[in-house]
Amino acid sequence: MTEIEKTHSAHWGVFRARYDGTRLRVRPHPGDPDPSPVLDNVPAAVAHPARVAAPAVRRGWWERGPGRDPERGRDGYLTVSWDAVLDRLAEETRRVRSTYGDQAVYGGSYGWASAGRFHHAQGQLHRFLAVTGGYTRSVNSYSGGAAEVLLPQILGGFDAVTRYAVSWDQVAAHTDTVLAFGGMALKNSAIAAGGVSRHLERGAMRAARDRGAVFVLVSPLRPDLPEDVDATWLPIRPGTDVALMLALMHTVVAEGRHDTDFLASHCDGWDQLREYLFAAPVKDAGWAAEITGIEAPAIRELAWRIAYGRTLVTVAQSLQRAEHGEQPVWGGAALAAVLGQIGLPGAGFNYGLGSLGHYGRARNAVPAPAFSRVANPVNSFIPVARVADMLLHPGKPYVYDGAEHTYPHVRLAWWAGGNPFHHHQDLRRLRRAVAELDTFVVHDPVWTATARHADVVLPSTTTLERDDIGATNSDPLLVAMKQLVPPYGEARNDYDVLSDLAHRLGHGAEFGEGRTAREWLVHMYDRTRKALADRGLDAPDFEEFWERGELELPQRPDDGGVLARFRADPQAHPLPTPSGKVQVASAAIAGHGLADHPGHPAWLEPAEAPDERHPFWLVSNQPATRLHSQLDFGAHSAGSKRSGREVVRIHPADAAGLGIDDGDVVRIHNDRGACLAAARLSEDIRPGVVQLPTGAWWDPRPDPERPELGDDALCVHGNPNAVTRDRGSSSLAQGCTGQLCAVAVSPFPHEPPEVTAHTAPPTS
Repeated sequence: MTEIEKTHSAHWGVFRARYDGTRLRVRPHPGDPDPSPVLDNVPAAVAHPARVAAPAVRRGWWERGPGRDPERGRDGYLTVSWDAVLDRLAEETRRVRSTYGDQAVYGGSYGWASAGRFHHAQGQLHRFLAVTGGYTRSVNSYSGGAAEVLLPQILGGFDAVTRYAVSWDQVAAHTDTVLAFGGMALKNSAIAAGGVSRHLERGAMRAARDRGAVFVLVSPLRPDLPEDVDATWLPIRPGTDVALMLALMHTVVAEGRHDTDFLASHCDGWDQLREYLFAAPVKDAGWAAEITGIEAPAIRELAWRIAYGRTLVTVAQSLQRAEHGEQPVWGGAALAAVLGQIGLPGAGFNYGLGSLGHYGRARNAVPAPAFSRVANPVNSFIPVARVADMLLHPGKPYVYDGAEHTYPHVRLAWWAGGNPFHHHQDLRRLRRAVAELDTFVVHDPVWTATARHADVVLPSTTTLERDDIGATNSDPLLVAMKQLVPPYGEARNDYDVLSDLAHRLGHGAEFGEGRTAREWLVHMYDRTRKALADRGLDAPDFEEFWERGELELPQRPDDGGVLARFRADPQAHPLPTPSGKVQVASAAIAGHGLADHPGHPAWLEPAEAPDERHPFWLVSNQPATRLHSQLDFGAHSAGSKRSGREVVRIHPADAAGLGIDDGDVVRIHNDRGACLAAARLSEDIRPGVVQLPTGAWWDPRPDPERPELGDDALCVHGNPNAVTRDRGSSSLAQGCTGQLCAVAVSPFPHEPPEVTAHTAPPTS
């Protein structure tokens, strides 16, 4: 067949592709100055053995009916027809809604399945559940749950103060010192929901360095900033960043280098925070040195540096994915306020800069195409990272954002486009939680661990197998995502599947509004086309846009947004906080009376820390070779493993003390479970810390060292969520705390089992 190059998009970049009927060839978009190597994972999605070929149902659920079942994740599967499975699902949905109420349905999807704005699995499923009666929803995200609750209360609207305040262009042109808590790793900024056409972060950091800017990396991991920015590395003890921030504030204030005018005119709560800094124990450099492992002279020298010139304080998303994760976000904002630089170009505070490709870019001047939402008639919700708590403890009260709520009793959970057995912590606990359901439905193109725990597995098309529009509000390129390959097996688009179900439930007209998938693309695009035409700009009709393959959108000026306007005139442009100012302390939060969250940035001891039994901090950060767990079997991801196993980094001195050589298979363990990984010795990690990225598909087996724990105690592939804690960041935000936990590491004294995570389970 003739190969025709087509344009497509992924969360990690726009690309061009050719398909010859057997092999898919991809290349980055020619306008991308620094394309992501994650693109090399894409060809494996076409026909990998892990693909779900046909609708599958768990044998026990199909034969015995819905109900609590600990065999989820262990049972066999039957192949059934689409009509048979959709008839059964419609019947089960009616049963659950009529017997237990609409809040007994949980729409648990996550939004990273595709850069396409129509075939967006989360949006499709939530629309379906809303029009058919409503559902218990989740709020916030695993990535930023603590910050998403805190920032609006102390600084302003989340997107306004994260995405559209400090830009990469400002950093390149104005910043003198970048103080990066948790770093700004290029592996993270390569990713943006809806796609990113130009990876510009590396170039901006290089331009700043060439101009003379100094980068200071505060992280236990040296690769958290690009090597070529020549950063000063402060290998801090994990989880102690807020102690360093407090000591920097104390030193700046004690030496009279703080901006008293800014604190008086633009901030609220400074008297309370200042009192805390100077109260016993005084939060000085010596105090922080004992906590952080960074010597006091280095802390004082850093305080001197950031008090002169233009300083940008950044806090990576990783820091708030931990116990008391709200505190480093608040501490970073307060430190920038003490320096008096919030709202200056290239200075002040930015949460998340470098953590996602959205941040630090201009905002488009016209709206991007989007699939229309339907209001959910049910008010029931949970913080997203509390899903196992909800399933295990229905009816139990919990505190979130100052109010008491109650976990609903969910009977039917429905997932599309996500993999909670990647995102969630303590996977053995999650397995026990999903066993409590009556029915678990999963749409998935591949046999992830989540699909392997479902009662009903509906094979979805991948992004490569359908037409869509790639778009985001912070990237100027609108992409016609043209279908590249035919659907695999019996895979169907989620829209078609849910349309059929909606019709069975009597809500087909509400769900689809009478449009085919193609007609929805035209309808969605028309909003953008009209906005372009209203500005007198190039506004091709849909067919012309589709033929071109892409369209450049105008962007707004880089003016510093709400923080710059607030700085210039705090009376005319107050922040949407209780005082209209930066809350360096908050009477509202203090008024909640939360024992684990005072009303100002504070150092709070974590409940879990290394000890004699578990002497290492495990950092389980985002992977460099894939997006979360997506395409873990792809070429780039597989190439980073050793003998098919994930790699854990450990300092040579620690490895020597344990008798571990480079390449050895090691067991990482604590009382929650264990996983295997291949050791890689590296001096780019702080001693006493090991690092294992997330995203290796969970592959549970019995642990020969702990046989009493059952058949799922050891992940042989290297998923760190086999050992991470399922605990909220605090009772303020209830965010995810998967970034850090305490573990032991030892050589694995047995023959390492074969990894089978990417092999489809047998069906009959």
